[in-house]
Amino acid sequence: GVSGTSVEKNITLDRATRIELSCRLDNKYSHLKSLQVTWKRGNETIRHINKTENSWSIQLRILDNSNLGGYSCTLKGEEETSAMFHLQPKIEGKEKPIVSYEGDTAVMICKSFDYTPIAWTWYMTNGSEQIAINDSLLADKYVINRLSANVTHLKILKLTKEDDGVYWCEAAFELGKSKGKLKLRVLTLMVPLKPFLAIVAEVVILVTIVFLYEMYSKKKEKLA
Repeated sequence: GVSGTSVEKNITLDRATRIELSCRLDNKYSHLKSLQVTWKRGNETIRHINKTENSWSIQLRILDNSNLGGYSCTLKGEEETSAMFHLQPKIEGKEKPIVSYEGDTAVMICKSFDYTPIAWTWYMTNGSEQIAINDSLLADKYVINRLSANVTHLKILKLTKEDDGVYWCEAAFELGKSKGKLKLRVLTLMVPLKPFLAIVAEVVILVTIVFLYEMYSKKKEKLA
């Protein structure tokens, strides 16, 4: 990457595994020589195992959340650049949008696999901001249930069009946080009625045409 900056990468895991982290020097910096490469986990220095001409790697065995967190490699020489890897558990939110209607209740669910969060937090999106949902202050609107250590539910009562949007569930672990994204679509009651109303309108128009034709035919007969 660019000198003096840090490249960051998030890596989500859903089970115990072996993983290799690798830092490769960009080709345009391959002229740099006598590089000192340091790998760290947090503030603890760790040794890299594999090395090629412009690449340095470490291998990790992730067994539980004690192995999660931030791992960084720093390259020092004439210039300095670094990369940061964030290892975090996989949080699952429902991929497809949740569709409900005005006045109804919507329930959104998030799960954490293999690793147990210390705490869960729900957020709603307001423009470019994520605002934490406090269900104790807005008890008539939101209910948050933690049915088990690895599962959380957000219930939104009396839906309005303003509730339509993107929601986030955040799980806090000892070595970091991870978020899941969910979408809620709130429809008006007129939406499912539109096809029915369109059919009714067509029938009314057809009946009116038939009635007018009959009236015209009778009038024509009388004149004859």
